[in-house]
Amino acid sequence: MTSSEATSSQPQRPPRPNPAFRRLRGARSPAEFAAEVRRAAREIGEQVSCDARYIGRVEAGEIRCPNYAYERVFLHMFPGRTLADLGFSPRSAVRGRGSRGALGPDEHTRLASPAQATGESRGAHDPYDTQDPYEKHDDYEESDVLRRAFMTGGGATMAAASLVPFGLALDAGAAPLPGRRVGAGEAGALEEAVRRIRLLDDRHGADGLYRRAAAPLRAAYALLDAGTTRRTTADRLHSGAGELAISVGWLAHDSGRFDDARSHYAEALATARMAGDAALEAHAFCNTAFLARDAGRPREAVRAAQAAQRIARPLGSDRLMSLLALREAGGWAGLADRTGCEQALARAHALFERGPSDADPEWMSFYGAAELALLEAQCWSALGDWPRAARHAARAAHLQDPHFTRNIALYMAELADDLARGGRPDEAAAAGLRVLDLLGEVQSSRVQTMLAGTARVLLPHRRASGVSQFLEKHASTPRVG
Repeated sequence: MTSSEATSSQPQRPPRPNPAFRRLRGARSPAEFAAEVRRAAREIGEQVSCDARYIGRVEAGEIRCPNYAYERVFLHMFPGRTLADLGFSPRSAVRGRGSRGALGPDEHTRLASPAQATGESRGAHDPYDTQDPYEKHDDYEESDVLRRAFMTGGGATMAAASLVPFGLALDAGAAPLPGRRVGAGEAGALEEAVRRIRLLDDRHGADGLYRRAAAPLRAAYALLDAGTTRRTTADRLHSGAGELAISVGWLAHDSGRFDDARSHYAEALATARMAGDAALEAHAFCNTAFLARDAGRPREAVRAAQAAQRIARPLGSDRLMSLLALREAGGWAGLADRTGCEQALARAHALFERGPSDADPEWMSFYGAAELALLEAQCWSALGDWPRAARHAARAAHLQDPHFTRNIALYMAELADDLARGGRPDEAAAAGLRVLDLLGEVQSSRVQTMLAGTARVLLPHRRASGVSQFLEKHASTPRVG
């Protein structure tokens, strides 16, 4: 995804907002609308990975005309309307300098998309036509290609190249050299790297990604060290580096590498404080609270969640405050404080019911009714209320968008464990078998650890219907790591 800044001699046009598209979104948050776009794409056999930021860019006028895949999806969502009705400019009007045949060899390099870098033909490239870096890839092929594409090495001269698999394909001359300042292109590559990692985690789990994630993170901080002449670009670089540190920390967290995760979250927190970025600081504290709960430090979880709430309150996102209340509830549950947990859960529900808003952070696109139900299930599980935990886990699995394969596996694993501990071994085995079927697509130590605990609980019930089948299949499933 490259803007025309680097390739066109034409004056840069300031973006014009797209009010028509904004009206179509209505009361839905950008994240909710993006989820509807993804669902519509699947209905017609397209594969796009629209997120809240993409919707924001369309509404801001940064995307004057969508690429062909998005065009088909939007016209499917709004039958009878044209691109003009949706607020877009004609494709012919935003062609810039035309097809690839009119470009020089250096310009070919700068315009190459991730798909083109892997040998995929897209035809004529439109500098204004935003290419979705996730589309046109089979999930498994995408996972393998992108994981192999992580580059090793660090330092400023490798920074842009290290981000290529997860963002813009920059040419060698775009890498920051001694005495050269980085710019908006590198900031965009960094932001795209964060989105790409989150997408792959949603689809495939953390284990296969974490081992390769060090190079992009080193690259991000090399870009910070290289410096920039514009404050807005510097702010984007700090925010992007912090978000990438959190994403890599989450990969470590979900892979069971708690010490590594703690280090990455602390790095993100320090970056946030240096940059005065309250939103990034709240995100770092949010993940720190989650990690503390999982690592058996519930009091730290409560403190981190409360700190996050103090920082996030002025940001104006009720959904963020709802999630942070759930993080606090998880800490109280770990302390066996039922009253504290119930009070935090009540706040979480009340805040969630206020609905989404434009103030909701992009990274919160995962947080909907399904995730709320799952986190509440985990609270009741920690308090030993297995029937209530199982009800909420079942609701989470039912509500979850099937696009998020890892979450489906996680929610079903939670359900299996709650059912097993609640004395319902046959139902637990059925849920566990469904999780095992997903492990071909998902690599998550968290999920496998949960299943191992469920298997231990079910051992005395091996003669119950379906339990022996689950135990045998679980025993034959290779561990990842």
